[in-house]
Amino acid sequence: MPLEATDLKALYSPDVDDIIDVRSPAEFAEDHIPGAINLPALNDRERAEVGEIYVQDSPFRARKIGAAMVARNVATYLDGPLADRPGNWKSLIYCWRGGQRSGSVATILRQIGWRADTLSGGYKSYRRLVLDTVSTRPVPAPVILLDGNTGTAKTEILQRYADAGGQVIDLEHMACHRGSLFGRTGSDQPSQKMFESRLAAALIGLDPARPVLIEAESNRIGALILPAALWRAMRNAPRIEITAPLSARAKYLTTAYDDLVLERSELDRRIRALRPFHSKERIAHWLDLSDAARFEPLAGELMEMHYDPRYTKARSGGGTLVLHRLELTDLSVASQASAAERIAELISGYTPAE
Repeated sequence: MPLEATDLKALYSPDVDDIIDVRSPAEFAEDHIPGAINLPALNDRERAEVGEIYVQDSPFRARKIGAAMVARNVATYLDGPLADRPGNWKSLIYCWRGGQRSGSVATILRQIGWRADTLSGGYKSYRRLVLDTVSTRPVPAPVILLDGNTGTAKTEILQRYADAGGQVIDLEHMACHRGSLFGRTGSDQPSQKMFESRLAAALIGLDPARPVLIEAESNRIGALILPAALWRAMRNAPRIEITAPLSARAKYLTTAYDDLVLERSELDRRIRALRPFHSKERIAHWLDLSDAARFEPLAGELMEMHYDPRYTKARSGGGTLVLHRLELTDLSVASQASAAERIAELISGYTPAE
């Protein structure tokens, strides 16, 4: 029986043992329902081949060849990933639009005796729910921003606050990016669709009675764009600002961005990417600091001459309330933990203005 996709929270935890995405590996890699496993009815090559036959030869021949491919693929899953499933195993199966691929696989599984439901509308119906959640509906909990210039350990403080039970949305973790030209992590960024899926899951899991702390960002994190509803809520949200001396921030950055310190060619490439914003003499100076492994002076100058002025300009519009400024003398682990505790105290008594 097809399952109607009307509630995203219910779709994230349906009454089944497994959610099976039978789309091709490339489709699955771009985005999928969280927790789904990929058992492709047709792999990428097979899908392209069947599509070409459908257009250039005949729909009948395409369906015939496609059916044979699907049967062979399902047979490998029955002997492999599904071999240990018991008789009462239940699954929810989806493809692109809830059509032939999911229906074909579900029919075979039902003949075995398993309950195999399909998702009405397939991935497209799931995607509509995600877009409604991230782009249309307001954020379901009061938003507070954790703000501060580059190098103030905002991400670590946010995580410490979360570890203590605070409610957070960690955008940089979801985006696999630290939010600046130097911010790429070791992982590739997800697709925009996958990022929105992760964000939707976080939003529907929020407790509306508790504020949610989000690190202040621009509307773009690396190559990814924040959805309109969230960006609007962040622009209007009150802030807790973290400040620290430039020397402490520079020391912290050499540890937080140690991957760039270890991979000098990548660091130099990112310095050269700043050429549109700075003179060739300054870029050459920064490259010299990198070549001499003088990373703390380099970090300090990058913040003082590039990032801090941009943060100042971004805040110049004003209009949002600063709830509190936390002035840290250093950014040690102890200072980060103390800041997280203080933020918890501030947020516990916060009531949004009417």
